[in-house]
Amino acid sequence: MTATASAPAPAAPDGEPGPGRPRRGLRFPSAYTVLAAVTVVVWGLTFVIPPGRYDTEDGAPVPGTYHSVDLTQGFGSRLKDLFLSPVNGLYGVTDAHSGLTAPGGNGQFAGAAGVFLFVLAVGAFITVTLRTGALTSGVARLAARLRRHRTLLLVVLLTLFSLGGTTYGMAEETLGFYGLMIPLMLKLGYDRMVGATVIMVGAGVGTLASTVNPFATGVASDSAGIGTGDGIVLRLLMWAVLTAVAAVYLVRYADRVFADPSHSLIAPTPEDEELKSAGGTAGPLPARQRLVLAVFGATFLFMIFAVIPWADLHITFLPTLGWYFPELAALFVVAAVAVGLIAGLGEKGTANAIVAGAGDFIGAALIIMLARGVTVIMNNASVTDSILNGLHSVVSGTSSGFFAVLMFLVNMPLAFLVPSSSGHAALAMPILAPLADFAGVSRSLVVTAYQSASGWVNLVTPTSAVVMGGLALSKVRYDRYLRFVAPLMGILLVAVTGFMVLGAVVM
Repeated sequence: MTATASAPAPAAPDGEPGPGRPRRGLRFPSAYTVLAAVTVVVWGLTFVIPPGRYDTEDGAPVPGTYHSVDLTQGFGSRLKDLFLSPVNGLYGVTDAHSGLTAPGGNGQFAGAAGVFLFVLAVGAFITVTLRTGALTSGVARLAARLRRHRTLLLVVLLTLFSLGGTTYGMAEETLGFYGLMIPLMLKLGYDRMVGATVIMVGAGVGTLASTVNPFATGVASDSAGIGTGDGIVLRLLMWAVLTAVAAVYLVRYADRVFADPSHSLIAPTPEDEELKSAGGTAGPLPARQRLVLAVFGATFLFMIFAVIPWADLHITFLPTLGWYFPELAALFVVAAVAVGLIAGLGEKGTANAIVAGAGDFIGAALIIMLARGVTVIMNNASVTDSILNGLHSVVSGTSSGFFAVLMFLVNMPLAFLVPSSSGHAALAMPILAPLADFAGVSRSLVVTAYQSASGWVNLVTPTSAVVMGGLALSKVRYDRYLRFVAPLMGILLVAVTGFMVLGAVVM
């Protein structure tokens, strides 16, 4: 036996054992285990945090009305809440009288069924397109043309996703782009982390610095009693600076991986080489494949058009369709059928591809369901308002500069507990916005602080369907993503704190 043959195999870049090397006993748990642990921990904390509620008016809490409440649920009912949390996360309904969320009944729908079906529909659409061969061939052709302009492509893509985040809060909609971005980045010589974070960090930073995002800035401004345009100059400056910071950060990592793949934070998956070589010919595409790609691109463009509230942006020549996840799910199902028929897959081939695609994406859909279940547990235990009341006590009576920074900081735990930006805004702004009057700062600064905290936390929170679903689709482990994004989170934290102080001084 030669010396080369007996040498131990090197470890994979992310610490995974190389071929022939014994596997370590300790591994970071899967996203499902992380969310299950978060669910149990949050459920346990509901026994420690005193229950309480604000009175509400038009669905928003009324300042000064917080009061303790006695839970009518016994231990058995609360244990049942824990047991049913995934089900409630999918199709729970909040009763209008009791405020409790449970399967069935009458009231406001609280589950994530719309997002769940949207993810499955996107999976069906991506898989049908992949089976036509058009997507892999098109990605190969695009990679060949842009190989000498890789850095520019990364900056442009991240900026586009950031624009989606700052204008309309692009979040769950990004889940449809991972199937396209991962193969493209692999073909350009990068890794899956680059493909995942150009989407996740791009849209996340844009949402952090929302300018006219109706789901964050719009809801919060309305709840604070100000116009959406109040404070937009500061938010535009934040968006430009923070997007540039994120682009530089991503490009630096991508360049290191391109120069030396051993610098990658993740180990390559068995299918990476197949994705890199698939559709390797960069020659002209057949007419049928060009038509498939046209439908593919048009579907995503129409999705973006359909969800943007053009009227709220004062763009009157474009109609506001007001589509949400039910309509988007139907869009992708119809588009999947159209692509299959155009490509000649036939009825059976198209149907099989749709079923297979939904199955491939079921993991990400389940993560979304689990994440929503955590929020239901807190609401049923009446602890969300108690946490909000505690935050209100922290920021009372401070100076303007310190107040602005505190507003950013105290919104962080609330953002973790309420991942929905609009839900967070509707809950917190009626309580926190009036505090700005006593601190001598503009209420718009409170709005900016809230949305910055929400965006910052939602870049990493395991209760976010966007984060956990995107990582599942990218096949990037959560701990590796945290290792990648941690330095950027620190930079963003310092930058946003500086903007808060600047806003307190000039606004």
